[in-house]
Amino acid sequence: MLSGIFIKNYILIDELRLDLSKGLNVITGETGAGKSILINAIDIAFGGKGSGKEVIKTGAEKALIEITILNEKQDVTALFEEYGIENCGQEIILSREITQTSSRARINGSLVNQEFMKIFREMFLDIHSQHQTYSFLQPKCHITLLDSYTKNTCGELLENYKNEFNRYKLMLGQLEELKASANKTEDQIEFLKFQVEEIENAGLGANGIDEDEKLNNELAVLENVEKLKELTGSSYWSISGDDGSVIEGLLQIKQNLSKASGMDSSLEEIESELIGAIDSLKGISSFLRDYSSSLENDEERINIIQERLFLLDKLKRKYGGTLENVIKEGEKLRKELDGIEFSTQNIDELEKRINIQHMLLQQQAEKLSEERKKYGEVLSSLIMEKLEKLELPKARFSINFEPCELNQNGTDKVEFLISTNISEELKPLAKVASGGEISRVMLAIKTIFAQSDNIDTVIFDEIDTGISGKASQSVADELKELAKYMQIIIITHQAIIASKSDRHIYVRKTQDEKTSIAISVLDGETKIKAIAELAGGDINSESLKFAEMLVSG
Repeated sequence: MLSGIFIKNYILIDELRLDLSKGLNVITGETGAGKSILINAIDIAFGGKGSGKEVIKTGAEKALIEITILNEKQDVTALFEEYGIENCGQEIILSREITQTSSRARINGSLVNQEFMKIFREMFLDIHSQHQTYSFLQPKCHITLLDSYTKNTCGELLENYKNEFNRYKLMLGQLEELKASANKTEDQIEFLKFQVEEIENAGLGANGIDEDEKLNNELAVLENVEKLKELTGSSYWSISGDDGSVIEGLLQIKQNLSKASGMDSSLEEIESELIGAIDSLKGISSFLRDYSSSLENDEERINIIQERLFLLDKLKRKYGGTLENVIKEGEKLRKELDGIEFSTQNIDELEKRINIQHMLLQQQAEKLSEERKKYGEVLSSLIMEKLEKLELPKARFSINFEPCELNQNGTDKVEFLISTNISEELKPLAKVASGGEISRVMLAIKTIFAQSDNIDTVIFDEIDTGISGKASQSVADELKELAKYMQIIIITHQAIIASKSDRHIYVRKTQDEKTSIAISVLDGETKIKAIAELAGGDINSESLKFAEMLVSG
């Protein structure tokens, strides 16, 4: 359950700290007071959409929403370990920081991504809004709702089916590629073979993807042998020649420093460095001598390199600009050619495998359909029981199944049907006329699904739209009963529902120098006055008496 909320610089809220309780938490306030802002903040904290421009209070740099969750039902050990989150026991701290350019969510101080938040939200929170009511009315959502209800018993069967269906789709894609390859003309295949052979016969890669650079360097040396011999040979004689060489001069300096260091020990380090320099020069001298001696004119090698570079340049122009790209293109063309040769031999074999896979899917879909229909009857009965408690005693609810082509959900087209009057036939849920009836149908469905999902907290955003009288009492009783098993947070305009609250939260908007929202928790006399205001519009002796009766009853 949500035990506490802290909000700062969010829309019209400067700073708010609110404790929530178990059971039924009711939010009331005048129309336009900003009751939904609190629900929206919870929604965004749990991964809902909201840009900085929309939610950051005017004049602030960022908005912060922090929610303390008391976890008494869900095992989060594996999930937290997978994402590297510290497990602090029953208390979980969820925070969402929103700036003009970014939004960051954290669990117990660790950053988490949207994928994590989707899983986390499904474990702890379900928000039912008017938008979700619209979604529930759409037939395309009904099979998902039914499967959600049966997930504890049919979840594995559905998951296995979907895995096999994905394999089936993959095989169909392979068949399409094979047939496309097999349809290439003979001239196209011959040209493809020519390209593959041209690249593969070049033997690329054996000398590295920088073979052309290495060959250009070698060619530059071979084309300048005489000049290189002259430059390196003269450098060698300048360093190590007999008379007047650099080394000869340095050896004389070494002798002088040796004598000097005998008189002043502080010169010993300089002498040592000079000895090191002389040794380095001797090494350089030896290298230049050997290098100069190794240089020879090799016209044959020059011709070989030039021919090789001509071939490499031609391949680069045709296939990608670099040897690395030529090699990749060769691999791609080889794969395409192999695919053609494979396709002509294996299309029949793959089609047989696809047929077998299709039969397997049909069998699994039939079993899945049987289970859906069985649990569909159970779900229909449960919903009708709920509707009877919600003052729709003549309501009939049924789940209609029609066969359809094989798809990722099987072969069932599912639609919820309802009749709220005994004289009317069952009709699609989307054609229920009364807003009050829709609200009660949604509440019935939602309470059943919430219990089957084992959700900790369910939020209803104005589920009581369009109801009054005995229907209001029934909805209030149903919510109170549901609140025994989970935390309920509800925005309501109904005094009867508000009177059932375990915690009454009152929202008001102030219009002083700036517009802001204040939220307070009511009890005792303040709660009675708020319920009286809901019941009669004005607070007077009659509305107060009625409110006291509701609370005591």
